[in-house]
Amino acid sequence: MNTRDPKLIALQFNECINNQDLKGLGRLMSNDHACVDRDGTVQQPKEVMIRNWKQLFEMLPDYRNTFTRLESRENLVVILGYAYWSQKQPYDPAIWTATIVNDLVREWRIYADSEENRRRFDLL
Repeated sequence: MNTRDPKLIALQFNECINNQDLKGLGRLMSNDHACVDRDGTVQQPKEVMIRNWKQLFEMLPDYRNTFTRLESRENLVVILGYAYWSQKQPYDPAIWTATIVNDLVREWRIYADSEENRRRFDLL
């Protein structure tokens, strides 16, 4: 059961990503946290993802997510926006979902920003 607005938790999680705040990410992840990339590859649990975020931040120090639309559907937060990887790839449209359980991010998932996925998440 969530006591806080799931959108707020997703925004705080992304703020930790954008600030490269590993401790903050760890505080917001459930112990069974999973991250699923666009290809469907699942990385878990929490300890693995903290290491993975650390490596990503070291490889891509300018990485940031910008959200342009955020909707909550009970404990699922659906997010539209784009990732900034580097000057070579400054605009990478994406759809994210965050599953929030007990005020923690249980799953952080990224999807390609396609018409099919926009339809899937009712973002048209």
